[in-house]
Amino acid sequence: MKTFRIAAVFVVFAMLIAACGGGQKPAVKSTELNLYAWSEYIPQAMLDNFTAETGIKVNYDTYSSNEELQAKLQAGASGYDVIVPSDYMITILKKQNLLEKLDLSQIPNIKNIDERFRNLEYDPGNEYTVPYQWGTSCLVVDTSKVSRPITKWADLWDPEFAGKVVLLDDVREVLGMVLAVLGYDKNSTDPAQLEEAKAKLSELMANVKLFDSDNPKQALLAGEVWLGQTWNGEASIAHSENEAIQYIFPEEGCTIWFDNLAIPKGAPHIDAALTFINYVLDAKNSILITKEFPYSNPNKAALELLKTEDPALYEAYMSFPATNPSDEDLKRTAPIKDIGEATALWDRIWTEVKGGE
Repeated sequence: MKTFRIAAVFVVFAMLIAACGGGQKPAVKSTELNLYAWSEYIPQAMLDNFTAETGIKVNYDTYSSNEELQAKLQAGASGYDVIVPSDYMITILKKQNLLEKLDLSQIPNIKNIDERFRNLEYDPGNEYTVPYQWGTSCLVVDTSKVSRPITKWADLWDPEFAGKVVLLDDVREVLGMVLAVLGYDKNSTDPAQLEEAKAKLSELMANVKLFDSDNPKQALLAGEVWLGQTWNGEASIAHSENEAIQYIFPEEGCTIWFDNLAIPKGAPHIDAALTFINYVLDAKNSILITKEFPYSNPNKAALELLKTEDPALYEAYMSFPATNPSDEDLKRTAPIKDIGEATALWDRIWTEVKGGE
């Protein structure tokens, strides 16, 4: 998931107050911010507006998986100020002392976040993170290409879909999905179950056209693939361009995830990071995220504003299961969890299957 000069100090304060939704804030001394986030996830317009309003230049670098983010931080990558890890990865990064605690007094716009998405299990009290977006990872089907009903992950193994399946390039999502097809816990650490999952995934490879976590909708919209696994936001964008593309909560269950804004340990521009996080949580800025990357938005104030400013988009958001899943749909979801030392076994299986061994 790329300067502006202030003439007087009082202008800086005025802009910061406007950007932060009220409340006096200390002056920000940093003039740049290093953002490391998912590709196709942060609106460029929001970054440009942030720079124009604060004078802080944003350097935006991207990753394709939580594991890529973790590896970069573990390798001692320095210089990042804001990252966007998912729920289970926050648990891991906290254990490894790779996150800074947040000064929530500098993030008053956290009040805009729906109470349902605060104080969650992976970060009690929001000590280290604030919500950015949330969503699911489920089945996507082009019904103009696939005539029969698709209701479960197991349908992906049908020989009629040879070379027509797209999967996320994400070990936890894909291997977790295979475990679910076998009737096992998607976070299993049992070696026998994982070896069975390896064999099952190997059987699917003849149907897999590509693994893509960055832009899986592209192959769908181009007609190169007919069905597969995708993020809810990718399905929402694809559906807006082709209504035949539908998002389905599979019978075996799928992932529910929560992505969050956080500050990595040793961030060089913590003042700018806190200012940016608070800026993102402002309702008008959060709307930009939903308009360009329509995952599910935990910002209650933003959705209320969207309802007023763009009723058609609000209706599309509320009526599509990818962005606004029903309670029944949510019953079929489960989060990815930290699997500890079993991570090495998962990684080995993933490498061997993708490498054709």
